[in-house]
Amino acid sequence: MTKMAQLNELVKPAVDALGYELWGLEFSAHGKQHLLRIYIDAKDGIGVDDCTKVSHQVSALLDVEDPIRSEYTLEVSSPGMDRPLFTLEQFTAYKGHRVKVKLRAPFEGRRNFAGTINGVEDDDVLLVVDEHEFLFPIDSIDKANIEPQFK
Repeated sequence: MTKMAQLNELVKPAVDALGYELWGLEFSAHGKQHLLRIYIDAKDGIGVDDCTKVSHQVSALLDVEDPIRSEYTLEVSSPGMDRPLFTLEQFTAYKGHRVKVKLRAPFEGRRNFAGTINGVEDDDVLLVVDEHEFLFPIDSIDKANIEPQFK
């Protein structure tokens, strides 16, 4: 099991029990600096008190289970307007929206793409970029964020 899958499996029940949706997790290490960012969502939105509540609960859980051996910073946040997308279900829900995608490895000489989500096919995300449709396996996507649209 990957570190992300292990953290997800550990954190999700605690977030669910508090009445929130676990939107996704990011874990990054830059030198000795480690960061675990947890995104939570709710039908009525997320406020600072919601993040604080989840932070206290998850922090206590992580202290007991100790899945991260090094020192790290825990952040709990709303996905926000430029919400990151982590799962095929999230890409499906945002079909028709503009998104910025960064791939783990270059495809046709580039890693960054911006386009419209055209759906999901098996384990692949369909993305329309400048009238060309690309099929990216979900595992090849390092990061994807919705581009906020203002009317």
